[in-house]
Amino acid sequence: MQTGAHIVWDWNGTLFHDNDAIIGATNAAFAELGLAPITLEQYRALYCVPVPKFYERLMGRLPSDAEWEVMDATFHRHYIEHRVRCGLAEGAAELLAGWRSAGRSQSILSMYGHDELVPLVKGFGIESHFIRVDGRTGPSGGSKAEHMVRHIAELAESAGIDPARTVVIGDAADDAVAAGHVGARAVLYTGGSHSRASLEGVGVPVVDTLGEAVAEAERLAA
Repeated sequence: MQTGAHIVWDWNGTLFHDNDAIIGATNAAFAELGLAPITLEQYRALYCVPVPKFYERLMGRLPSDAEWEVMDATFHRHYIEHRVRCGLAEGAAELLAGWRSAGRSQSILSMYGHDELVPLVKGFGIESHFIRVDGRTGPSGGSKAEHMVRHIAELAESAGIDPARTVVIGDAADDAVAAGHVGARAVLYTGGSHSRASLEGVGVPVVDTLGEAVAEAERLAA
């Protein structure tokens, strides 16, 4: 079993600063059903997973299966168009390099589709910092916990990663839930999909910068 600390990074809204793309794609999906557009502040106050529950908060009911399919397809189509204008979060590249150069390991687990995630990570020239990059395989809209179980199991088998020395850094309550599911710790970052107010009730450390997140991860995994 590896003794060093390990970080599991979330991608969207954490390492990848894609708030503008998320809002643009979300509002395009809403327009398909005649819903009014929302602001980033509204999104961050109401967003939750699974995503159909988020739509329920805005529509007053769960979308039908047919509505969900239309909204999901529209979201992903517009997200791809918008994401080209987005980049890594401030300081992310330096933090990743620093963690690796200190002899520690890190990986990415994202609910973004695996086939889209891998080339995006490579495009930023940061793939060498990670011992594993896992995006979602299968339908969208689910919870991260089940994916985290598989991710941690494969890290333990291939690299001897200890869940007790692992810290998940993400921007959503679901990241903390997924961490708890496997016996890992979590730090939540306010720069992504959730407001600070919505994160503070989760019961894990909440920080405003990725630098603070890494420092907290180092402390938690000590």
